[in-house]
Amino acid sequence: MSSAPATRTAEEPVPDRDTPDLAPRGLADSVRALADGRTTSTALVTAALARIEASQGTLNAFRHLRAEAALTEAAEADRRLAAGERLPLLGVPVAVKDDTDVAGMPTYFGCAGDRAAAAADSEAVRRLRAAGAVIVGKTNSCELGQWPFTEGAAFGATRNPWHTDHTPGGSSGGSAAAVAAGLVPAALGSDGAGSVRIPAAWTHLVGIKPQRGRISVHPHSDAFQGLTVNGPLARTVEDAALLLDAVAGPHPEDPYRPPPVDASAAARRDPGRLRIALAWRPPLTLTGTAPHPDVRRAVTALAEALARLGHHVEEARPRYGLIGLGFVPRATAGIAELAALHPEPALLDARTRSALRTGTRLGGRVVRAARAREMHQHRRIGALFHHGRGGAGFDVLLTPTTAMPPPRIGRFDGLSAWRTDVAMTEACPYAWPWNVLGWPGVNVPAGFTPDGLPVGAQLLGPSRGEERLVSLAAQLEAELRWQDHRPPVFQDKTG
Repeated sequence: MSSAPATRTAEEPVPDRDTPDLAPRGLADSVRALADGRTTSTALVTAALARIEASQGTLNAFRHLRAEAALTEAAEADRRLAAGERLPLLGVPVAVKDDTDVAGMPTYFGCAGDRAAAAADSEAVRRLRAAGAVIVGKTNSCELGQWPFTEGAAFGATRNPWHTDHTPGGSSGGSAAAVAAGLVPAALGSDGAGSVRIPAAWTHLVGIKPQRGRISVHPHSDAFQGLTVNGPLARTVEDAALLLDAVAGPHPEDPYRPPPVDASAAARRDPGRLRIALAWRPPLTLTGTAPHPDVRRAVTALAEALARLGHHVEEARPRYGLIGLGFVPRATAGIAELAALHPEPALLDARTRSALRTGTRLGGRVVRAARAREMHQHRRIGALFHHGRGGAGFDVLLTPTTAMPPPRIGRFDGLSAWRTDVAMTEACPYAWPWNVLGWPGVNVPAGFTPDGLPVGAQLLGPSRGEERLVSLAAQLEAELRWQDHRPPVFQDKTG
């Protein structure tokens, strides 16, 4: 597959003032630099657009840019900043995933064919704008978010900035590649089976899958039968927490409304001494998956770092049961619901059409039965976190995020739907159960293979447990300094 240029809503104008701020900044650092007058929004946005253009032929992270509109919004942000206005993200460039509605832009969600422009912003984008962010464009996703790779006939292959022969993961691979390469300081993704955490692991990022309902998925009310949530990708815990806080909150029509959290405050707070369960065995998948030796070494080293920090780390086995029987009908029904809306079904990947047929068969009563099992699964798996009678009394579950390092581009080409499912289950057996439960998880960088490929570990918590996970991730970050490591593409851009 060849890379494809990101389409534009208009020809990019050449600014007549403001020298671009060429060094990529993090999200929080950008906010501080703007507030202090050390840079301008126009400079930051101009530089981000230039980096995106320069990298598109290599990384292919973006599907659609809004260059002219972004520069207009940056100029307005500069006027507001000069007048003394301050908002959480005022003037900072960010990106959103191709499954997210941005008014005036088509929502392709990785598909080929023509789509009408969205008439309104999604709730998450509305909140981004209310926080002052400047959205520079939409990042590539695999077709309907089904796979842990970001490749497709509609846009080519999105590549990993750590090694461009390898995938950045999926389905939020474009967002992950853009942040890891320093094209933007942070980006939104979505996670229905690990689609934030997997690409975060494979690009050395922090990726937060929040509690179901924490970030609205409106105009969807129950995305992928409750499996999918939106979540941030960033290089640091501080940046990921800042983006989470900026977009969190319900739409009036949302069915899930967890009480608010303050992730940014949690990132500055000591987590205390915790009991951490380390689990190597994934849920039953019938693939015989075990973690790759490089993954096991990296996650073991991270567990040892947690022990040095004073936490009690103990191997344990969560009681997953047959949770896959709750996942498959919900996932395939979600794909079927979206695929059925495509105006040209013949353009869909053959594997998508297969999922559409499966999801149609498993819809209705089977999906309702799968969803009815969720409360039982909460009790069964939640016993791991229960401190009372019959509970294991752990505070956090630590697992590998993936079983393997990032595969090569094209690894899944030409496979049947069944073989693709088996191959991606072998590579990524750990993340999806938390989507069934609707509970939060955070990917943290765990290190690198001898070939320099990133791998990650996930910190998983019980319902509404984001703040503890964010605090623990921030403590690990201060100890391991993973943000000091940058991919070759990033280094090439910054010198």
